[in-house]
Formats: sequence, C-alpha cells, structure tokens
Amino acid sequence: MQEPVAAAIGAGLDISQPCGTMVIDIGGGTTDIAVMSLGGIITSRSIRLGGDAMDRAIIDHIRHEHHLLIGQSNAEIIKKEVGTALVSDDNQDVDVHIKGRHLRTGMPSEIIIGPADIARALRVPLETIADEVRKTLEELPPEIAADIVDEGIYLTGGGALLDKIDVVLADKTGVQFNIPSDPLRCVVLGAGLALENIEQVGNLLVDIQ
Repeated sequence: MQEPVAAAIGAGLDISQPCGTMVIDIGGGTTDIAVMSLGGIITSRSIRLGGDAMDRAIIDHIRHEHHLLIGQSNAEIIKKEVGTALVSDDNQDVDVHIKGRHLRTGMPSEIIIGPADIARALRVPLETIADEVRKTLEELPPEIAADIVDEGIYLTGGGALLDKIDVVLADKTGVQFNIPSDPLRCVVLGAGLALENIEQVGNLLVDIQ
C-alpha cells in the first residue's frame, strides 16, 4: 500500500467517496503524493525529498552563511527546536546555540541562530514540494481538482510537524492544507486499519511481485 493511501486511512478520511482526496506524506527520505477517489488511486508521484533533505539544507545554510560545519543529527535537533517554514511574531524571538567546527579556523565554535535562518534554509525544499503539488493538480480532471480546492490537501508524516509548513505550501499552491491531529502516526495507523479490513481495501494494495 502506498504511504499516502495508508496515511489517508489513518487520518480518518473516507477515500471510498466519489469526491477527490489528496494526501501528501513527507517522510524521512521521500515525499509521496496521491490523489484518491472511489476507493482507488487517480494519480500518484514520489520525490526523493523529505526530512533528511531538509536537514541537509540546514547544514548547507549554516556552512555557507555562518562558516560552521555541523552534523546531520544536530541539524535535525535544530529543525525540531526552532524549525519553521515562516517567520512570524510568535517565533522570531526564539534562538538556539549551535556548536560545530569553524571552517576558517578549524576550531570548535558556537553561533546563535533563530527561526529566520531555518526559514531561509528550507525555502528551496519547500518550493520543490510545492512545485510537485502544482504539477499533480494540473494533471487532474477538473471535477477532482475542484474537490481538492474545496476540501484542501492533507499533509502527513514527520514533515507535517514543521511549524507553519501548511501556511507556506498553501501560499505557494493556492490550496488550503490540513494537518491531522497525529500526522506522524497516520501511515502506521492506516496500515493497521487496512489489515483489519483487508477485503475492503484490496484494490489499494500494491503488487510487489
């Protein structure tokens, strides 16, 4: 079963209805997009960009802007502590101390960054995701596209936990984004529900032979 399908089930969406439902699951290594209707998949696509790519974008930004080299584990911590897709009044005063190796001196060093740094660092990966969303919407039948505009796009996976990611993606695509109450566990919850109701979701299973 494709991850966005499992995520849709785990989020409590009824994908058996005739209206179109679009789910984007941002995992660690990939972002998976699927549009479903009448219990089937209309279109889907997957891009090799997820939380790991966001971590690398933070590493690259800190290296280029602050001449400090940090590891991916530190980048992930930074993303969780002050990560945001959009700087606003409620997060602009949050700062984090980062330790790493200064590229010019080779010595251990420490800097202080804030949400604005992370928002700038994540601009490119978020634009890539938004571009794939736009491409998917352009390929849909008009009626299905209209359903999605009315209902919004559902965002799941660990990437959905990034502060204000729904606001930025909505601004870039012109479509509202919805985040379930527990986006991180939607896929596993949906997979479990699918196993319990295997007869009803058989047409959504992927043949891996």
